[in-house]
Amino acid sequence: MKKFLLSIIPVILIIVNGAAQNNLPHRMTADEQLKMPDYLQSRFNSSAVVPPSSPVRTMAEWEELQGLLIGWKQFSSMLTEIVREAKKECMVYIVTNNRISVYNTLNNAGIDTLTNITFVDIPFNSVWSRDYGPWSAYTNDVDSLLTIDWIYNRPRPDDDQVPVTIAGLINTPLYQTTSSPYDLIHTGGNFMCDGFGTGFSSNLIVNENPNHTIAEIDTIMKKFMGIDRYIKMPVLPYDAIHHIDMHMKLLNEETLLMGQYPQGVADGPQIEANLLYVTSNFNSVFGTPYKIIRIPMPADNGAYPNTTGDYLTYTNSSFINNTVIVPTYNIPQDTTALRIYREALPGYTIVGINSNASIGSLGALHCITKDIGTNDPLLISHQQLSDTYDSVNAYTVTAFIKHRSGIQNATIYYRTDTLMPYTSAPMFPVSGQNNYFSGLIPAQPAGSHVYYYIQAEANSGKQQVRPMPAPAAYFLFNVLGTTGMNEVASSVTAEPAFPNPASAITCIPLHVSQTQHIAITLSDITGKQVKNIFEGTIYQGQQFKFFDASELAKGAYILIIRSDSDVLTQKIMVR
Repeated sequence: MKKFLLSIIPVILIIVNGAAQNNLPHRMTADEQLKMPDYLQSRFNSSAVVPPSSPVRTMAEWEELQGLLIGWKQFSSMLTEIVREAKKECMVYIVTNNRISVYNTLNNAGIDTLTNITFVDIPFNSVWSRDYGPWSAYTNDVDSLLTIDWIYNRPRPDDDQVPVTIAGLINTPLYQTTSSPYDLIHTGGNFMCDGFGTGFSSNLIVNENPNHTIAEIDTIMKKFMGIDRYIKMPVLPYDAIHHIDMHMKLLNEETLLMGQYPQGVADGPQIEANLLYVTSNFNSVFGTPYKIIRIPMPADNGAYPNTTGDYLTYTNSSFINNTVIVPTYNIPQDTTALRIYREALPGYTIVGINSNASIGSLGALHCITKDIGTNDPLLISHQQLSDTYDSVNAYTVTAFIKHRSGIQNATIYYRTDTLMPYTSAPMFPVSGQNNYFSGLIPAQPAGSHVYYYIQAEANSGKQQVRPMPAPAAYFLFNVLGTTGMNEVASSVTAEPAFPNPASAITCIPLHVSQTQHIAITLSDITGKQVKNIFEGTIYQGQQFKFFDASELAKGAYILIIRSDSDVLTQKIMVR
């Protein structure tokens, strides 16, 4: 099935480079705070700006890209590794006013600069391209590619012009929020969306636009970016820049990857409150509760941001089509974080890149990369099938599939053994539901693990798969069997906690087949409870819980997982 991926347009990686002096931090400097009023005045366009004339859809990060924008101002070791990985999937455009320096850096790192790399000159101020870079949106979901540009929330005028240059380079119409009533100050690290009209930000968006009501902000985001449900959360007290990408990430339309601190530490309480607010008030675009995957927020040499530690985070990652680059810090928790990504995104190439150079400046990989969407998207959206007890009836697979030329055909590929080839099953248009297709996977016996993906071909010949790295990547559901007591007990399964022996943050991987109440505790060998790790509602799907083994005395412990119908135990050694 590799041929299905060959039709994906090569990604263009655009790298902006500048002189090494005057490297600006992520946060605003004291001098910049003084300049900000004059800068904003200069950015307001005296001529009227208008939003796109037809409804638009802002792409999600896991969709097909034609480019990735990077500002090569500092952190050259990190940028070099980003190029190394991205070049495997893309054409690399390095926009620089010092191409010899970049050329030498890449050559010295063993990166071939003669193929898949082009140098282009452009001025800019800082490395934080996520914040000032362009946003990709489409008319009619998948038609014309547009470039959207906000007013950057830093007085860095060259940065703020980069989207203008990029729009010209990739030949797209440019829409800017620079004139009343559509003037909007915003920053890319504080925005993410699901590709279907739901956006997330912290209340920084409200605080930085005091001349607008929340309703007015929502209207601007609706008209320019197609965001019709804009979820805003309180800022975190110890995150100096208040960007949500420092503690959360959307992995797909219904899955939130959320950072997790030890109980009561740093921004942990506010993150938990924000997560409770989101899950209590909003469902995914599919109308079902968001799936939540937790990932540790590690300490910096034993210190967290509420003391003297830097804001280490693993959520500040970036999709580059079939690859996800994840920040690492040369600490034991890196292994746990990479494993969580690999389990959450099976089949993707998960690459850790050391981000110690940038994290002290309040950013990691997501902060210094900006995606640019393909100009020919074939959009596939599908809610992964849930585990089932049904081993008699076929399983209906439904997907939203759309291309501007129309869809020629769509196919499900499935198997129950990863060592065996996939079997195909056709999908057909759903009557009365435009752009929806469905097909059937035959019933499978109890105990089966069903791996599957969706492939579509447009009338133009364009092909696409979902998940994008398929057939290496896949959706998965399990056939559990009857609903007798023995089967109900299997509604929660726990893989071995890791690392074990444990000495620091320890991960407990769970698979939950139905939403229920769970309590997780740790007892010593006498049966005395020594730690309450988690108690509350846990949602269907893959979940991860954590505890800090450094708080415990050395020795043997029993991990106890109590669900509505069963009690699971594991032995944990703390060293």
